[in-house]
Amino acid sequence: MMDWGPIILTFRLAIITTLLLFVISIPLAYWLAYSRSRIKPVIETLVSMPLVLPPTVLGFYLLIAFSPSGGLGQWLNEWLGLQLVFSFEGLVFASLIYSLPFMVHPIQSGLTNLPGSLMEASYVLGKSKMNTLFKVLLPNIKPSLLTGIVLAFAHTIGEFGVVLMIGGSIPDETRVASIAIYDEVEALNYSSANAYSLVLFVVTFIILLLVYLINGGYLKRYWR
Repeated sequence: MMDWGPIILTFRLAIITTLLLFVISIPLAYWLAYSRSRIKPVIETLVSMPLVLPPTVLGFYLLIAFSPSGGLGQWLNEWLGLQLVFSFEGLVFASLIYSLPFMVHPIQSGLTNLPGSLMEASYVLGKSKMNTLFKVLLPNIKPSLLTGIVLAFAHTIGEFGVVLMIGGSIPDETRVASIAIYDEVEALNYSSANAYSLVLFVVTFIILLLVYLINGGYLKRYWR
């Protein structure tokens, strides 16, 4: 019988990561879309690096940085009571970094493609930047927001290298589905590996299909 613990842990990680990324990415994407700062290319590069950087490289440096024997890891443990290595909290932090571009880029693209007159009209009517963002700009990029949410969620579900390096394979703590698949294959338990893989495949397919249906307007046309 399949152990559902890794599946539940995976979706718990994906939900928490996606919610936090949504909060973080909106102001960051807004700044990247409209800023003319000289450091903007540097920030864009840092945000985009997880797209091309091998996940084991990122996981290795996070492991070194947050090791209890390291300065930062020791400080976090002593002052905040946080141990990010081989813990669920560490998986969340690593996932935030690794999935960041999948949330930021769609939102940034959506904001960039909005007509400038929309923002100007809002300012002329006396709206603040905050009101303009949340009441004018974001409602006009709902497909981009949905795309960012789904991509970040799906990408977090499929993480392997980063979570393996920073979290290991601790049951009910860091053993997410991708790690469980790897463990089962190593143990030659192909039936269990197939069960985990099938669940992730079906869920990911359904989520992406819904995004294409919603963004393409197929559901609206169907229900008319």
